[in-house]
Order: sequence, then structure tokens, then C-alpha cells
Amino acid sequence: MSDVRVIIQRDSEREERVVTTGTTAADLFDGDRSIVAARVAGQLKDLAYEVAEGDEVEPVEITSQDGLDILRHSTAHVMAQAVQELFPEAKLGIGPPIKDGFYYDFDVETPFHPDDLKRIEKKMQEIIKRGQKFSRRPVTDEAAREELAAEPYKLELIGLKGSAADAAEGASAEVGAGELTIYDNLDAKSGELCWRDLCRGPHLPTTRNIPAFKLMRSAAAYWRGSERNPQLQRIYGTAWPTKDELKAYLDFLVEAEKRDHRKLGAELDLFSFPDELGSGLAVFHPKGGIIRREMEAYSRKRHEDADYEFVNTPHITKAKLFETSGHLPHYMEGMFPPMEFEGQDYYLKAMNCPMHNLIFKARGRSYRELPLRLFEFGTVYRYEKSGVVHGLTRARGFTQDDSHIYCTREQAPDELDSLLTFVLDLLRDYGLSDFYLELSTRDDSDKFIGSDEQWAEATEMLRQAAQKQGLELVMDPGGAAYYGPKISVQAKDAIGRTWQMSTIQVDFNQPARFELEYTAADGSRQQPIMIHRALFGSIERFFAVLLEHYAGAFPVWLAPVQAVGIPIGDSHVPYLAEFAAKAKAKGLRVEVDSSSDRMQKKIRNAQRAKTPFMVIAGDDDMAAGAVSFRYRDGSQKNGIPVDEAIAEIVDAVERRIQV
Repeated sequence: MSDVRVIIQRDSEREERVVTTGTTAADLFDGDRSIVAARVAGQLKDLAYEVAEGDEVEPVEITSQDGLDILRHSTAHVMAQAVQELFPEAKLGIGPPIKDGFYYDFDVETPFHPDDLKRIEKKMQEIIKRGQKFSRRPVTDEAAREELAAEPYKLELIGLKGSAADAAEGASAEVGAGELTIYDNLDAKSGELCWRDLCRGPHLPTTRNIPAFKLMRSAAAYWRGSERNPQLQRIYGTAWPTKDELKAYLDFLVEAEKRDHRKLGAELDLFSFPDELGSGLAVFHPKGGIIRREMEAYSRKRHEDADYEFVNTPHITKAKLFETSGHLPHYMEGMFPPMEFEGQDYYLKAMNCPMHNLIFKARGRSYRELPLRLFEFGTVYRYEKSGVVHGLTRARGFTQDDSHIYCTREQAPDELDSLLTFVLDLLRDYGLSDFYLELSTRDDSDKFIGSDEQWAEATEMLRQAAQKQGLELVMDPGGAAYYGPKISVQAKDAIGRTWQMSTIQVDFNQPARFELEYTAADGSRQQPIMIHRALFGSIERFFAVLLEHYAGAFPVWLAPVQAVGIPIGDSHVPYLAEFAAKAKAKGLRVEVDSSSDRMQKKIRNAQRAKTPFMVIAGDDDMAAGAVSFRYRDGSQKNGIPVDEAIAEIVDAVERRIQV
């Protein structure tokens, strides 16, 4: 047998090795079970891949993101096999890995029941114990159609092979621009075919390499995400490299469920989603309105201090405005259908920026006015498909704290630097502190407008501004808006989840499309650079993020009720009413529970409402002109003089601290 020279790449170490023809990637790594695939020339390969002369081979560990995706995609195959063994009539849709798990879509006559998921899990365990081998097999289109003749959805994917990435979410896991492949699940002893699926792979070597998994839930999902297509049944699952990691993830989900903003919003009487309004449209109740007002008021003050000018714009516009901005040709799917009025089409506002451009253009502008910082709490409306609407975090109507800065080319770098600092400092004031930055750039898609030179300049401006913050910078190729690159601030919450917060975008294109100009110092007419910036993203979404971050226990300055008076007996109610009046005179939000409930129930009610301060008074407190504090954690401080007690609450509000 002839020799083959390969290079094994591990992190920064390169090892040259001579092996015989027929050596597999698995052979290179001596049966290390933590390695589940190999990367060769940038492409992921199964461990059964036979190395060739000159290959650079990098091991893929199961704990890496690629390794996790392979584990989860392989588990999705096992689930699909189990479903078809239990429900032979089930037709296969798509089964890709997703964040923290996987799913697979099935066409079945009857929706899955929770008991069905238990049966499927048991069958999956049987398949895993059999140690079936995942075996890759290239096929022609004709052969694939013949083998999968009973699978109509797979046949459709074969026909879309060349544009799989656009065919449906997850379709690229099954078919791509290159050759078609089928993965066979083979019996470990006899090599007999047990099951097969159209798939690009790679996969784990065998089903025994699946250490820990759990099926989570089932739901309805339209084929290829279109309501015009059949409704399938989707089963979600998760898989992890160890049982301990699976348990930790399930524990995390329990905590996340406790923090679900939709659940807390109802429990704390903050907001609701009336059916009469429609999906994705919220109403804020009085207590939620207080929190929102405080969020907006503090943001408004900080913007005023930073020389922003407040504007207001209407909720609808003629279609021509969004044609000029480029939103109609590039963003129409995200907009509600037009309304015909007086012979013209009108659209609900999906973006504030085109209207801000009209404000800039309303009169002549001088370089002396720049940078011009316009700011609006502008309500916009976007058509989100029903399957993705999710409480306040993915709504159809929401209010952006939207600003657009118009500046000269020379001013742009400093403006971006100060703008990013302003954004991060303000987010910290709301209690978020763990950040990284993401820089979204263009790719070769035709969705992007503007010249390569403009994009390169704008991208470099953002990159330099980001680097000055000393935070991790992650690249996001192809993730930019159609008109310009953007930096997004990614923030981690109290349980480690990442949320996209503020976005900053540099735009050469809209100023050109709207023919925006200012008079330069030399008298010439120049085009400004436009910077788009949303601090919260949307007030509703930011509200939800903070609600989950604090698990409903907002810091004192945001709490709808900052203190509640709890009398030991009815005779102490007037005394606490006087305390509340003094506190309200200092601008505090204080209530007194004068209900007929027993004191302990009043305390429990205050705890459920997550009120920061419980102010308790009895005979001894009245005699001393004092009150007692009970805090959220159950600790207590007794005999505090009334003025000192009010001062402590005021101090917590002014310093925006948690108690």
C-alpha cells in the first residue's frame, strides 16, 4: 500500500504524519471518543473519511459548537427513525440542529401527545443501545427520488437542491449545492439497513455516541415556514455530551420558565395581549405603565443631557416614502399590507428613519448644525408571522427609542466612539453589565445596496469604534441591514442568556436616496453620513429583558410600588398612611395595605408582588416615631426613625441600586 502524507492541526500545533492509503480520520485520533468528526480543508467530514495526500485534518470535539451540532443532528435522525418505527405512516420533513437542541417535522394524521413523546424516547434509547452505524452514501438525483419515492417532502427538497439554503429553515442540513447524500443507519453486527434519510451530514460514528438527550415538546409548524403549505407536527429535543450537562440545561430551563416575562407580566399585573387586539399587540396595565414611564423618563433625560433633539412622526405614510428609502423593495415581507386611501397606498410605519430624513430635509442645513441628533419614541408595526410572535420580545406593534445622527465624514469616527460609550453606560444604569459586541457586515448577496468602497469605509469606522471599548468583538458576515453595516451590543442576563440590545448602523445610502445635503464651511453642498441607533431596540422588548433579568424583582427606581405599609393591627393604619404621605411628597410610590387580611398574608402578598420595601408598624414603632423594614430576602431592620426610613428608600432610588 502507498503512503499518504497528512498534517494534523490541533489549535496552533501542526503535526505532519505519514500514513497508509485507506487511513480514516478516526484512525488519526486513536479512538478518542471526545472527537466526533474532522475538519478537512475547512469542510466537516465524518470520522470514516479516508484521508488523502496533503490533507490538513483538524479534530472536532463533541464539546465544540460544530461537535454539538453533529451530536444534535444525529439525535434528530435517531428520533425520526423511532417515530417511523412507532408510526409507520409518518412522512419526514426537515430535522436540523438548533441552538441547544434539535427538531424534526413529521406529517402525521394525529398530533403527537405527551405520552407519544415518552414512547418515542424509549424507542430512541433502544436504537442508541443497538449502536447502529451512521454511513454516508452519495446518490444521484434519480436514485434519491427512487429510494425516497414514499417521502413527498424529501422529493421536494431534492428538486430545490441548488437553492437549499433559501428553501426553508434547516433545509441546508439535508441538501446543498453539491452532491446529494443519504445516511444509512446500519446494524452494528450484520450491517443490515435499519433506516435512512436524505442528509448532508456529518454524523457521529454510531448511535452509541449519543450520551444524553431528552425530548421536550411538540408543536405545529408549516412546511417550509409558509402558511400556504401543509401543517406538520414538530418535535423538539435536546442533546448534550454528558448527563450532568443535560441536567444543568434542564435546571436552567426551569429557572428560565420562572422568569418568563409573559408569565410574570400576568402574575404582576403589568401587561396583557387581548385577543380582541390581535397577536403580537400588547396593552400595558397601570403597574406596567409605571415601569415603562420610568424607563422612558430616564432615557429621555440622558438623551437631553447628550444634546439630542426630540421629534415626533406619524404612524402611516404614503408608499412613495418607503420606495425612496428602499424598504418596500428590500423589506416588504416585514411590513403590513397597504391601505388604499384617496387613490394612493398608505403603509403602517415599519421604520422611523425615512421620516427623520424628511425632518432633516425640511430646510437648508449648515455644517454648524452638525452633528444633528434626532430622537423619537416612535411606534412601528411589522408583520411577524404567527409562528414567531413571542410576547413582548417579538411583537407586531412596538415602540423604538430611535435616534438618527447626521454628521460630516470627519465627525463620524468620534461620534461613533462617543455614541457607543453612551449606549453602554446607559445599559449599565438599567442593571446590565456583561457585554460583547457583534459587527455585522455584508456578503455577496444582492440584497445590499451601495458601493463596495462605502461599505468598506463604514465597516472600518464601526470596527475602530468597537475596539476602543475593550470588549470582545465577534464578526457576523452577511448580517448587516441592506443599507449599511452595524454594531450590536449583546448583553448577558442574570442566568447567562444573551440578548441583542442596542444597534448602531452607518448609512451612506439613505442620505443619497433622499438627496440630503448640508452647506460646508467652503460653501459647497455635501452629503451627510447617517448613523442609525436604537438603544433599547424596542421599549417592549427591553421591558421583557429586564423583567426576566430581575425575575420581576425590579430595582427600587423601576418598581411600580416601591414600598408597601403593613400594619400589625387596624389601629396602625393611620400611622402608616402618614408615613406614605411623607414618602409620596419625596416622589416615592408607596401604598398601605389596609385590607382585612392577617399581617402574615399581607407580607406574603407583598412578597408575591416583589415589592422592594415592606414597611411594618406596631405599637412600639408608633411610640418611637419609627417603622420596621422587611426586605425581599426576608431579612428585617427594626426601629428605624421615619425620616431615616424614607431617606433610605430615596437613596436606593437615586443610586438605582437593587435591595
